Amino acid sequence: MWRSLKRLERDVTRWREAGWVSEEGAAHIGAELAAARSGFGLSQVLATLGTVLIAFAAMSFVAANWADMSKLARLALLFGGLWASYGVAGVLATRGLKGFSDAAVLLATALFGASIMLIAQMYHIDGNPPDAVLTWGIGTLLAGVVLGSRPALALAMPLAGPWGGWETGLSGEVFWPFLLAWTAVTLALLRERWVAGLYLAALTLAIWCVVLGYLLWDGDGHFLVVALGLAAAGAGVWASSRAGLAGEIGPPAVGYGAGIAFAGLFALQFVEEPSVAWLAGYAVASLLLVLAAIVWGWRTGNRGPLWLGYAGFSIEILALYFETVGTLMGSSLFFLTAGIIVIALAWLAMRLHRARSGGAAAGSGAAS
Repeated sequence: MWRSLKRLERDVTRWREAGWVSEEGAAHIGAELAAARSGFGLSQVLATLGTVLIAFAAMSFVAANWADMSKLARLALLFGGLWASYGVAGVLATRGLKGFSDAAVLLATALFGASIMLIAQMYHIDGNPPDAVLTWGIGTLLAGVVLGSRPALALAMPLAGPWGGWETGLSGEVFWPFLLAWTAVTLALLRERWVAGLYLAALTLAIWCVVLGYLLWDGDGHFLVVALGLAAAGAGVWASSRAGLAGEIGPPAVGYGAGIAFAGLFALQFVEEPSVAWLAGYAVASLLLVLAAIVWGWRTGNRGPLWLGYAGFSIEILALYFETVGTLMGSSLFFLTAGIIVIALAWLAMRLHRARSGGAAAGSGAAS
């Protein structure tokens, strides 16, 4: 959202200089954009970092004095610190200090997680270890929803990921309930209309989708990963043409989808050890995918898919170089072919651009 607002501010300045927007109109638009900002400034960043340091200080103090404290004193310290943090958050919220209030809520959620672990250790509670992370995540999510704390919601998503990963590691299979936790946190982020938080949700889901390829069908699920990535990228292309929140999350969806599909194709090439013919086919598909991301990012002015395409192209070429050296393909022949294909695509893009520009010019001439 911040990047979109900055881009819109530059556009308004350019429109004003071109005479398309009056000085008064530009001032009103600037005031509207300033009001639309989340207000997550330097003070809130520093407050959040200070909260993290205080949380570590509290845990270090408890760890250093834990053995010398009675159980009653331990419980009083844990619950006292927890509710004191929520109390401070409430006081700060009533005074309009939203950023500092969110930092206090984040401290309370950190103390809540520490309390779960320490109480389990104190009373020798046995059970499924990931359940402790799940409980911590549920409490953090509730705090974020009830108190409207974005930092708490930002913590809830990373807690959902390790919980699902821990359960997956214990079972060696896909842990589908993770999707329920991911959906709950994502709905809370949508309720807040927090685009940066949705980026975090998209990254978490993207990692989960890539891992699917290594878990499904004895590690042969990479075709599904490619399909999921292409579907996400296609949905992002469609959403990018819409207004509102859909237009905001569309370009990132294209980037994440292309990244998922590329990860699946990469695994098909260099994890499953295909034949030379299949390797060549997968390589062509990967190059077409990253080139499509580059072209789409360039045409729409979205840097995320653009730079992702550049990175994917470099990774693909470097991996193919090490894979094909000394094989029947021949590294020299491969690079020659790839270079010719890319140059041909560049020539085709230039012709299409000229044809479109010529058509637009002809249309404007006919209209005049």
